[in-house]
Amino acid sequence: MMTTRLFPLVLASMVLGAAARAQTIDASRNESPRAWFVELSSAPGVDGTSPATLKSEKQAFRAAARQAGLKYTERFAFDTLFNGISVSVDRADVGLLSQIQGVKNVWPVHTYAIPPTTDVANPDLITAITMTGADVAQSSLGLTGAGVRVAVMDTGIDYKHPDLGGCFGPGCRVAFGTDLVGDAYDAGQANPIIAPDPDPMDCAGHGTHVSGIIGARAASPTGVTGVAPGVTFGAYRVFGCAGSTSDEIMIRAMELALADHMQILNMSIGEAFTWPQSPTAVAASKLVDRGMVVVASIGNSGANGLYSGGAPGLGDKVIGVASFDNIFLNGLNSFSVSTDPGRLFGYFNGSGSPIAPTAGSFELARTGTRTSAADACSALPAGSLSGKIALVRRGTCGFAVKVANAQAAGAAGVVLYNNQNTGLLTPLVSPPTPTIPVVFITQADGNALDARLAAGPVTLTWTDQLTSSPNTLTGGLISSFSSYGLAPDLTLKPDIGAPGGFIRSTFPLALGGYANLSGTSMASPHVAGAAALFLQAHPKTNAHAMRDLLQNTASPKAWFGNPGLGFLDNVHRQGAGMLRIDKAVQATTAATPGKLSLGESQAGPATRTVTLTNSGSSDVTFTASFAPALATGPNTFTPSFFIGDAGVAVSPASVTVPAGGSATVSATITAPPDAALPDNSLYGGYLVFTPDDGSATLRVPFAGFKGDYQSIQVLTGGGSGFPLVARAVPGGFVPVAAGTSFNLAAGDFPTFLVHLNHQSRIFRMEVFDAATGRAWHRADNESFVGRNSTATGFFAIPWNGVTVIGNGNGAKGIVVPAGTYVMKVSVLKALGDESNPADWETWTSPAFSIAR
Repeated sequence: MMTTRLFPLVLASMVLGAAARAQTIDASRNESPRAWFVELSSAPGVDGTSPATLKSEKQAFRAAARQAGLKYTERFAFDTLFNGISVSVDRADVGLLSQIQGVKNVWPVHTYAIPPTTDVANPDLITAITMTGADVAQSSLGLTGAGVRVAVMDTGIDYKHPDLGGCFGPGCRVAFGTDLVGDAYDAGQANPIIAPDPDPMDCAGHGTHVSGIIGARAASPTGVTGVAPGVTFGAYRVFGCAGSTSDEIMIRAMELALADHMQILNMSIGEAFTWPQSPTAVAASKLVDRGMVVVASIGNSGANGLYSGGAPGLGDKVIGVASFDNIFLNGLNSFSVSTDPGRLFGYFNGSGSPIAPTAGSFELARTGTRTSAADACSALPAGSLSGKIALVRRGTCGFAVKVANAQAAGAAGVVLYNNQNTGLLTPLVSPPTPTIPVVFITQADGNALDARLAAGPVTLTWTDQLTSSPNTLTGGLISSFSSYGLAPDLTLKPDIGAPGGFIRSTFPLALGGYANLSGTSMASPHVAGAAALFLQAHPKTNAHAMRDLLQNTASPKAWFGNPGLGFLDNVHRQGAGMLRIDKAVQATTAATPGKLSLGESQAGPATRTVTLTNSGSSDVTFTASFAPALATGPNTFTPSFFIGDAGVAVSPASVTVPAGGSATVSATITAPPDAALPDNSLYGGYLVFTPDDGSATLRVPFAGFKGDYQSIQVLTGGGSGFPLVARAVPGGFVPVAAGTSFNLAAGDFPTFLVHLNHQSRIFRMEVFDAATGRAWHRADNESFVGRNSTATGFFAIPWNGVTVIGNGNGAKGIVVPAGTYVMKVSVLKALGDESNPADWETWTSPAFSIAR
């Protein structure tokens, strides 16, 4: 239903006046972009548009922009995968930009920070390859990915690393690539320095780690072997040594990978809360059309709730990858104790404390016991821990308090241990910043040490040895950071999952050689490496088919919240489940499509056709069944979980697929009943096709939205009464009372703060005379707009007193005279019908005045 918020002017004045007195809204919550893509009319060159046409459209845009009086700075021009340019322009002029002749759409230019890296140490094997059958594909099937070209768009590759070949250029493992930006580049700066050069050496680490997962080949007994240790790499460096990149640079890198005839592209990069129609997602899908398998991380925004996946992983033909935690915590630093010779206790270093040493022995001392509820929360006797390592139990007060009390008592270090079975943490132990090393161990290890101390003296010795510990708590479950789907057009995302939590891989030699990192950044290259194994085994595989083939044999995993209950985790969190490349390579049957996006259930049950094919030499009979997965409730930012089983009917329930032939089945899927699941929830499950010959079971994930998708309210208060009119002040924005006057000549613009609780198809702002209602045309008009990342985030849109009249060649900016106006904000909901008023939300501002 349409939500209309037309505030009476007197009431608005009272509300906004009170707000202005009460708060300054922090600018850090402002998520507005600073640069924009301008997409032009014709399809890009990869779709057949001639270079002459592409050139003339850009020239026509520049001429029309000058005629309309638009002031902008051109950043990049694109022809191959995207037809358009990127520009820096005042946010207030985006409405005029969108109406210039030949402009198909305008898109925000997103920036992407290099994911943080942690725990640099000595090498250990990536045990994650055992989780996906990559070890079987290597050892039993003889697959290495040899001859397959894999592009890595990232921070570059340390090609001198012995596990990655030791050199760069023809004949090397890293045979292709370039640096598009230079060491000093940072897209987050106001005027980023771009200094490309032909050397893609990595000075940040992320790309080297990603590349090791794809295809490191251990050069020593302590080296790392990745998923496909025979691939040839292309390194397309899009980051400097620190900071961020932009999707402008990403599209340029995609074009270079295409020119170098790369067969697979991995992008462990993404912008959350976006659309499959975003430029990077569309460009990536066009690569698939040209025969390249494209794999991308779905994002690390699990804490930000539903619909949080990011482009390019949301791309229609892109394989968007979720993360599962590794079954082992590998390469942990360790200490030993005198009472347990030969045993190593693995630990994580505390955040904010000095790194623990690799040598030295100290007496271990208890400050409490495993039954102490407030261990070290109070001051300890002076000198009681002098020269000793304090064993401290977690609980009651913060880590920093415990560490400060131990240090004040003379401790030479602190070993924190968990008070619950939730695995290892990297605890924040400052402020105040300690001067002694602090490490964290598991509950089981802490209880063991507590028992040893109860029996007699114990000496702790720091070691330079590494150890591995079974990850019994979260191993094999979806990672807590992994983003949720669905995509805002209700397509099923993510597509598949792979190990991405606690992954040890190569790292630049200058930064330690190896590192243990976590993220969907680590899951995506695992799938890219698996695709290389598949292409070696089946070199004629169509790029469009790869996703389906990998999804068919994946293994859905249990709910992360309580795996013992036996429920499958959300389909819109894990996709088809854990990759199983050994089964995919050996499968002679397939089910297409590999996933079913059901859309909204308002129109009733969804019926889909699945085609089963058999490339084997014998007939196969499949029995169809259904495996439900947990649903999530209607709250976007705080997911809740429901047993919301859909109704599934497959006909025929049993089907024989002849050798070399195919057969179809029809699946009718009904959303869970109201008693089981509230409206606006997301639900899903798996169609299961079990063969009679003992070969791999095929699964097809499905997911849908329960109810009327357009019933989601987009314009909400965001904790600050948004939408509202505000004035920019240093560090933020102050809401203003109705009737406030803005001096445009002095740069004093009314700014409209809007919180978008969900992605929207169209975002529009229109100006009206407050007294007469006369329309003064549009101030802004955008398509496929992302949601805010948090429940309190907002977009700030200033208005400079210019509106847009006409469009195309006749578009021009109209300078509105001094007077009193209102601004009408209109939002067309995701998948809404532009001609249906019920699919729009509107808000009309209180009156404000402009002076010139």
